[in-house]
Amino acid sequence: MPDPLNPTFASYKQGPITLAILGAGAWGTALAHLATSNQHRVRLWSRRGQISLSQAVAGAEIILSAVSMAGVPDLVRQLQPLAIPTTTILVTATKGLDPATTLTPSRIFRRAFPHHAIAVLSGPNLSQEIEQGLPAATVIACEHETAAEAVQHVFAGENFRTYRSNDPLGAELGGTLKNVIAIAVGVCEGLNLGVNARSALITRALPEVMQVGTRLGGHAQTFLGLSGLGDLLATCTSPLSRNYRVGYGLAQGKSLEQILAELGSTAEGVNTTPVLIAIAEREQISVPISQQVHRLLKGEISAEEAMAALMERQLKAEDYQQVLRGSSSP
Repeated sequence: MPDPLNPTFASYKQGPITLAILGAGAWGTALAHLATSNQHRVRLWSRRGQISLSQAVAGAEIILSAVSMAGVPDLVRQLQPLAIPTTTILVTATKGLDPATTLTPSRIFRRAFPHHAIAVLSGPNLSQEIEQGLPAATVIACEHETAAEAVQHVFAGENFRTYRSNDPLGAELGGTLKNVIAIAVGVCEGLNLGVNARSALITRALPEVMQVGTRLGGHAQTFLGLSGLGDLLATCTSPLSRNYRVGYGLAQGKSLEQILAELGSTAEGVNTTPVLIAIAEREQISVPISQQVHRLLKGEISAEEAMAALMERQLKAEDYQQVLRGSSSP
């Protein structure tokens, strides 16, 4: 995309900037600490905080949204009347799909702010590990390369490596769709099915995610990078993942309501699953793993029945070339 704002964005790399982070949960707080450690001025806003939204974003060179998916549409509506300058970069770090529109957060921001640079921050980023200062990497994806570079410099640090991408939708979808798969892997682990089963499940989930992601406009190679395969591995192999814990709890016989109450925070995969199924039905895409997760979350089948259904599918060839061309069923 042509980048007429190059000089402005480039100036953001030359010294401390003012960054507004909207959402003071674990992820927003972790990102605030990263930016603060790089000597940037950070305003951390929440609905129950001490400053208003207009105060938080006033004069900010970068505004980053880290609210849950459910809060994104309302947040965007509140931001629209604030006359945010087009030189302000808008970043979304939320992973989810809007039930009303089936849009990702960046697409919702794009509709509301068509003249702004919209970036996506996504990767294998468990917030608890980042807060502990453990090494991690992420992707800053934006169609404006200089805007991506500016955001990249804000968060890059000794233990947090940032990479650029020009595929914000693909980066966002990789981080969103893997949450559904993490529920399935949590079930596999909760049933003690072993490493072989877990490895097979994650591997077969990748083409499923790619099928949906590329049909919606993401680039195939993006799903093989940090915001795709990298995030899939992190979320599917760590009990720090809330979505993994949902699947694990269901396999232990707990109700979904009990699990969510114990988590005390959002597991985006629970809300993403029905939207993903609606998209798959609309686009006529086969998503067998996600379909079993959907049935499990609705209480139609047990965890054991979900895994059995996947093992009993018709025998077929493993053909990833067709998946890369967007023409096969996983």
